[in-house]
Amino acid sequence: MALPAFRAPTAADMRRSMGRFTTGVAIVSSGVGDNACGMTISSLTSICLDPAILLVSLTEGSRTTGMVAATGRFAVSVLSSRQEAVARRFATRGGARFEGLDCEHGEFGVPLIADALVHAECDVRSAHDIGDHTVFYGQVRNLRCREGTGLVFYSGRFGDFHDFGHDEVPWVF
Repeated sequence: MALPAFRAPTAADMRRSMGRFTTGVAIVSSGVGDNACGMTISSLTSICLDPAILLVSLTEGSRTTGMVAATGRFAVSVLSSRQEAVARRFATRGGARFEGLDCEHGEFGVPLIADALVHAECDVRSAHDIGDHTVFYGQVRNLRCREGTGLVFYSGRFGDFHDFGHDEVPWVF
């Protein structure tokens, strides 16, 4: 099957094309108490290991983006395959996302989603407005990880990861 011809991408083209890239799913949270807010993301990248820096890309104009910019802090909760309902809850606009939700609070008071595979508490190291998003680089101050299968997102659908039964690939540092 031949590929279509190249053309300038529309927003719909980008969404459909980048939807072919399987990603993990996480919640970015910021603020404390009644000011706590959060959003579902799939744009999470480890930028470097020493110092530990994460990149998150957040929608411009969202409450969470504003809170991260104002406080200079955010937390990341990488969701397990059993947390699709949490991902959906935080993917909609508005509402009391944390109401009735089992959460913990990190060292800085930012909510962390209970039973997530990874919790990372970050201080904003730098931020850049790019198009309709703000990219935040966060220095990881506290980190914890547990075993489990991660929630993944592919082509507009949630799922989980199934390996091919191979040995783990060793990374060279």
